[in-house]
Amino acid sequence: MKIGFIGLGNMGAPMAANLVRAGHEVKGFDVAGLTAEGVTPAASARAAAEGADVVVTMLPNGTILRAVADDVIPVMRPGAILLDCSTVDVDSARAVAHQADEASLGALDAPVSGGVGGAAAGTLTFMVGGSKAAFEAARPLFDVMGQKAVHCGPSGNGQAAKICNNMILGVTMIATCEAFALADKLGLSRQAMFDVVSTSSGSSWSMNTYCPAPGIGPKTPADNDYKPGFAADLMLKDLRLSQQAADSVDADTPMGEAAMELYRRFVEQEDGKGRDFSAMLPRFESRGRG
Repeated sequence: MKIGFIGLGNMGAPMAANLVRAGHEVKGFDVAGLTAEGVTPAASARAAAEGADVVVTMLPNGTILRAVADDVIPVMRPGAILLDCSTVDVDSARAVAHQADEASLGALDAPVSGGVGGAAAGTLTFMVGGSKAAFEAARPLFDVMGQKAVHCGPSGNGQAAKICNNMILGVTMIATCEAFALADKLGLSRQAMFDVVSTSSGSSWSMNTYCPAPGIGPKTPADNDYKPGFAADLMLKDLRLSQQAADSVDADTPMGEAAMELYRRFVEQEDGKGRDFSAMLPRFESRGRG
């Protein structure tokens, strides 16, 4: 396929490079001048989108997505697909999809899970909203960039799935870190804690796969001084999106709200900025009950 790729940051660059390695013709643009291996640089987002079968975007937020959509949709050929892999608010995803539909384009909101490592390895999971026809047309690209793509329903549902998933992740990581800090103070070794919980009713992805305790379980960012695989800043962004969505539909999410506030304090008032989201463990270790 001829692909325009807009947003070549930590996630976008390896995703675009994987598409090139699979034999696709990729023109890329990033406002910061970033490039990716094998990708032909374009002078603008519009230039990357012209003549493309699929335009992939990987952008920081819904405001920027809307601006890019305003720029590229008028130059995209009818029948092409706008495939947004950013994590943004549901309203922005649905507004852009409506705009694309008015221009006779396909539109998919397809946020990802798997982090920078998954982007490089081509093992991302895509949560996809949009028409079934557009989903099937884009499936070959999902197969290159990821290991799984789930069609979640109409436009906006991909973002809804991502937001709900990451609200669970934020809450469970906090609970896991709290439990390790409590176990420390009760004199329970971290290895014993892991061996019990990872095979018991308290098991979770945060414990079993992404353990926040260094030297316990599979290798994680905790073993690399909490250099981010998934930054606390990004978890805060996703939790804010979850609470924005909850407000818009009058959903009661007290644990999600509490997790958002803890990550806000961690990132904005403590030492969490630029650290992995599992660095909540040393935060709890250093604190008492008050």
